[in-house]
Amino acid sequence: MVKENPILGIIGGGQLGSMLATAAKKLNIKTIVLSDDTEAPAKNFCDELIISDYNKVKNIEEFANKVDIVTFEFENIPFKILEYIGKLKPILPKPTVNKIVQNRFTEKKFIQNTARAFNELEIKTVDYGLIKEKSDILKNEGLLPGILKTCTLGYDGKGQFIINNTEEVDKLEIDFDKEYILEKKIILKKEISIIVTRFSNNECLIFDPFENYHVNQILNRSVIPADITKDIFIKAQQQAKLIAEKLDYIGTMCVEYFIDENNNLFVNEIAPRVHNSGHLTINAYNVSQFENHIRAVCNLEIIKLKKIHNAEMINIIGEDIKDYRNKSFSKNEFFFDYLKTEIKKKRKMGHLTTIKL
Repeated sequence: MVKENPILGIIGGGQLGSMLATAAKKLNIKTIVLSDDTEAPAKNFCDELIISDYNKVKNIEEFANKVDIVTFEFENIPFKILEYIGKLKPILPKPTVNKIVQNRFTEKKFIQNTARAFNELEIKTVDYGLIKEKSDILKNEGLLPGILKTCTLGYDGKGQFIINNTEEVDKLEIDFDKEYILEKKIILKKEISIIVTRFSNNECLIFDPFENYHVNQILNRSVIPADITKDIFIKAQQQAKLIAEKLDYIGTMCVEYFIDENNNLFVNEIAPRVHNSGHLTINAYNVSQFENHIRAVCNLEIIKLKKIHNAEMINIIGEDIKDYRNKSFSKNEFFFDYLKTEIKKKRKMGHLTTIKL
């Protein structure tokens, strides 16, 4: 049982950890962040920052002993570390969730099993195959043109290769010491995401779908409302709820979807955390995705969601942050600077949300 006003430990000190710490402060929840980055931007928002590699047991124990409950801002924390922390303090969402979604192949299998478990065969993924060596691509020629993705790690387009035919395989620098999945390309019409928060009493609060636009495989813009049919709106929310239930998930998570030219809905990925596409909930809703996550993992009061504004969020990437830091904004624009000290190409440095008055 989590005590009243618990001290919350957050693993990861990036922008998501920063926004979780900000939401926690609003709720009078103290936060201690564990990060392996000495310049972690969350240091500007949390109550205490512990710098350590994630595999240093002594430091992990120090962190766990200072908090009452633990959560995390990214999914690629080694499962053994999460499992160890879970023996010391409650950790939500539970580590077994990460074990499933850290690997794209096991994630796809889980989605199929969820569809069978709930007799919801409309929960679909694109056709895919497991690739362990070059010959596996030739055996799965029917999936071409396709996208080859590393089973683990890789985000914002990293670890991905577009393959149109078997002749292209030898031209690509593919490291077959790693495992991959090969996903068949579809004629993509839209990408949307659903953010759902599930609480310990099994209640789920679901935000309206966000329509997402990518540039160079990095999320560029998210918009609410999404320009989708009512059927897809309902179906996407229902599927996300079933996935959260099957995972026995506590906290906020995101399900990303593809919509093809025939309005077929496909689950792309599950993110077991707050999500970039949901940043606009800070200004568009009465309760943000971040506050909802804090309320769920700390077992606080559940507040029904209410959309206050339609909105658009754009990511600010790399050097563009310099221009935004010198801009003035109108009353319906909200600029968020992640306060990262080093500007890198393709690095998310902040975001701007514009609400529709």
